[in-house]
Amino acid sequence: MRNIKLTIQYDGSRYKGWQRLGHTDMTIQSKIESVLSKMTNENIEIIGSGRTDVGVHAIKQVANFKTNSNMSTLQMKEYLYRYLPEDIVITNVDEVEERFHSRYNVVSKKYMYKIYNNEYHNPFLRKYTVHIPKKLDLELMKKASSFLIGEHDFTSFRSSKSKKKSNIRIIYSIEIIKKDKLIEIIVHGNGFLYNMVRIIVGTLIEVGLKNIQPEYVNHILLSKDRKLAGPTAPAKGLYLLEVKY
Repeated sequence: MRNIKLTIQYDGSRYKGWQRLGHTDMTIQSKIESVLSKMTNENIEIIGSGRTDVGVHAIKQVANFKTNSNMSTLQMKEYLYRYLPEDIVITNVDEVEERFHSRYNVVSKKYMYKIYNNEYHNPFLRKYTVHIPKKLDLELMKKASSFLIGEHDFTSFRSSKSKKKSNIRIIYSIEIIKKDKLIEIIVHGNGFLYNMVRIIVGTLIEVGLKNIQPEYVNHILLSKDRKLAGPTAPAKGLYLLEVKY
């Protein structure tokens, strides 16, 4: 039995998220499994590094599956490119050791959030960025983000739907980069709670709009009260940027 690792890019705009659902095939996992099953004549189930929500995109999602197929990895890659929808691309297909597991072996992840900060929205970026018309103060946002670096209980920055037993996570870095009217917030951590990145971004936006002071973010963190943090930023601005093993 071979273990095959996939590196995947996708535009999540029209999908119901990553995870396979019983009532629809409009998920990333379902689309890939369907093509793989036809390719191998086997019932293929893939294991993703983690789930992405409805509308979330990925630049470097990782998944793996087991197969008895004798196709080369190049043949697999070409087959997948030919038969997957245009908004899902497998950028790498690699044979890995039997013990490799896309989810359990993850060391850290990077997410990127894109904001279009201009008076008027950009019609060509509307599905891939969140439009904030009022100018954001990046220096205040950077100061606020510094309180989130390190190992903390991120209860205040998780959805009530989160089922994780522990809310302790480590944030290694938060970068805030401006490129003309586009702002990118890159969050690197050892793991993330449900909606954690989007709530962090929503809170930093509130700081950037001067609705809350940067120091208040530390109070939000220590309070362990979701109600004090900012709103959950829309899914369309979020990208799974990288998965590290």
